[in-house]
Amino acid sequence: MIDGKLSAWQRAGLLDAQTVAAIRAYEAENARPLVLWAAIGLGALAVGLGLVSVVAANWEDIPGRLRLAVHFLALAGLAALLWRLGRDLAVEASWAGEASWAEEAALFVFGVLGLTFFGHVGQVYQTSAPLWQPLAAWLVLFAPAIALRGSGWLTAGLVALVVTWASWGFADPARPLFGAEARSDAVIGLATALPVLLAPLGAWMDRLGAREGFWWRLEQLGFAYAIACASLVIVASAFGELDGDGLLTFTAQGVQALVGLVAAAPVALARRDPPGASSATVLAGSALAILAAHAVEGSQLGAALLFMALWVGIALAALQGGSRGVFQLAVATVAARLVILSFELASDLLTSGFGLILAGVLILAIAWGAVRLSRRLAPARRGAA
Repeated sequence: MIDGKLSAWQRAGLLDAQTVAAIRAYEAENARPLVLWAAIGLGALAVGLGLVSVVAANWEDIPGRLRLAVHFLALAGLAALLWRLGRDLAVEASWAGEASWAEEAALFVFGVLGLTFFGHVGQVYQTSAPLWQPLAAWLVLFAPAIALRGSGWLTAGLVALVVTWASWGFADPARPLFGAEARSDAVIGLATALPVLLAPLGAWMDRLGAREGFWWRLEQLGFAYAIACASLVIVASAFGELDGDGLLTFTAQGVQALVGLVAAAPVALARRDPPGASSATVLAGSALAILAAHAVEGSQLGAALLFMALWVGIALAALQGGSRGVFQLAVATVAARLVILSFELASDLLTSGFGLILAGVLILAIAWGAVRLSRRLAPARRGAA
């Protein structure tokens, strides 16, 4: 595949013959034995599946304490391995960067083993604690170790997932809290907004130079959570779901919006550059969109316009911050919502052949316009000349 690409780039005048020859020589010298590694992976998978099958078949016959002891020993052994070897896990790697990936994978397995250990304890001892409590315990016991050594999407995604899971579990309105019969709306809003704070946390830790990759990814996940929450609230408003019941009360959403506005300020302070200003703007805009959703409740047209306004704002912020991927995603999202809106407003036309033709032409026109807009206005890729 790479030979064909190199030949095409050389014909296009992007590379000269000497550069092409150097790249081919380097790739030949550092070629990865993919077939061999695939065979090793399949063998390891087969052994793992076999062990799981044997344990599953005899699960009830194995004493609970013995299972817990084995689980704990596996957890302790992996922790010792991480402590002892660190980034030398793949010292004999045949290509650069595998050592960090090996440690990242080991940290991810370590975190997952920790999560399943809490579940295993609950199964053996038949505990009735709400789910957010073992998740919170995991955050206290395991998240610091992952934060100290994590370097990629695997570990950052695991931490963000557990934070979100624990926050939403705590926000269960049916559970009592401090003697009250149920969670208050303010507590629900604060709990469900906590993952947004990953954005300023990641921005500040990234600024301090503490493994930029991990913290930058954690910041992006908090950023994505804020946008997803605002989008879902707007969608819910179109169906009249913001009527003061459950997790979508005005008080809860007001607290969520307040947390989003508060989170935007430290992001802007931590990143004094166009991307930082864009991220802070989108956080604040998402928070305001949550509040505005209550003004368009029950109106499909109003909710659609607010949804598209949010994503147009995200696209403009991405242009300002030079984020090509976010800009293209925003353009595609607006185009998709525009197509859905056209169907909602002209649903009667879809029952006829002429209406279907018009709908098809409209979809093609919107798609063509979105592609043209994305290609013309999208910022250059980072690192491109």
